Amino acid sequence: MLLKLLKEQITGKRVLLLGFGREGRAVCRRVLEVGGFAALGIADMNPVSGAPEQAVLHIGDRYQDAMADYDLVFKSPGIVLTEGHKPGQLSCRVTSLTELFLSAYREQCIGITGTKGKSTTSSLLYHVLQTAGVPSVLGGNIGIPTAELYEQITPETVIVLEIGVHQLEYNTVSPKTAVFLNLYEEHLDHYGTFAYYAYCKENIYRNQRAGDLLICGQKGLPEPGDCKAEVLRLAMEDESADITLLDGNTAVFRGERLRLPDEMALTGVHNRYNCAVVFALARRLGVSAEDIFRGIATFQPLPHRLSPIGTFGGIRWVDDSISTACETCIQALTALPDTDTVLIGGMDRGISYVPLLEFLVQCPVPHIVLMSDSGKRIMQEARQYPHSLTSRMIYAADLPEAVAIAKRVTARGKICLLSPAAASYNVYKNFEKRGEHFAQLAAEQNGDGTGL
Repeated sequence: MLLKLLKEQITGKRVLLLGFGREGRAVCRRVLEVGGFAALGIADMNPVSGAPEQAVLHIGDRYQDAMADYDLVFKSPGIVLTEGHKPGQLSCRVTSLTELFLSAYREQCIGITGTKGKSTTSSLLYHVLQTAGVPSVLGGNIGIPTAELYEQITPETVIVLEIGVHQLEYNTVSPKTAVFLNLYEEHLDHYGTFAYYAYCKENIYRNQRAGDLLICGQKGLPEPGDCKAEVLRLAMEDESADITLLDGNTAVFRGERLRLPDEMALTGVHNRYNCAVVFALARRLGVSAEDIFRGIATFQPLPHRLSPIGTFGGIRWVDDSISTACETCIQALTALPDTDTVLIGGMDRGISYVPLLEFLVQCPVPHIVLMSDSGKRIMQEARQYPHSLTSRMIYAADLPEAVAIAKRVTARGKICLLSPAAASYNVYKNFEKRGEHFAQLAAEQNGDGTGL
């Protein structure tokens, strides 16, 4: 179905691939497979390798100008359209792999978004379905381009699709089942205002139809009449909600309860909250409570999400590099009361750090190491708070300096937690690279072999 739809869209058209990373290459393979296009171009800020011979390359700072010469543009999620190159400003049609995929398979898709938790929820749901023997695939923003899923999909396949805001910004097709977990300040360097960021996130349900389903947290709930789907409200510790987590250990879906495993690899009440969402989705698909319990009990968390990386120099090191917002850092510190040192800071994207500062005033963590650009701003803004907060703060220019400080000040047997509440792009390619560097630095030993 996907290839047929792609063929219909590109036949006789001048096609441009805007961005030639993993997703751009995946689209390119499918475009070449179906053929029929009038011309093929590839536009990217940076030089590309592996481009097909018939493709015209548009490389450099003005690569987006090439859009004016094409009929159909497949935009990769990481590309930020500049002024004059947005849909409606040019004669070309701007689409994406996500929009193409949803156009072909929306009836089978469970699309999951949210500022935080979407990767864990998507992966956990897929694991539960696999555990229960339900035909299913996982893809999307989690790092598996949907163009690579085509051969695995049958009419019976449940498609679990993680969808990030960059994939939703210009998207005009919504999945039949949509999950909108939460909404916090994030990506303001790209979207400018929180209102526009929220608007883009709402595309997860904006084009749903009657008979569809939306599971939505309180902050993202549509106004009455704004969504045609059935809406199930998701809330923490709220028995009036359709889906909730009670007492930190019991998932509830419309009155049906599932006590979560006492021993599970997922750490933190926020992850148990994600389990409640998976419980509801899996039960709607007919999965037994027993199979859901078994799936949750055997699930292994994704890397860089409250991930223990070892004990070095007597310190327990935990990598939460995925944390790019205040709320995730707060959740991490709440989940790990043994934290003696927390490392916070990274790229400053203009979000408000007031919620985190107000939390840290009450949080007993003894050592707060602030680093890089946002760390500098947090330290300046902390001066408005009691001295008991600023007296616990130390500034480090970068992650290596922050880890060196942590090795000096962290009590043995306690935790040093990396939970930056900031993006990594001013120094690292992504949060994964930051987490990997943190693990390397933590394990490095001093000359005496102690790692202290």
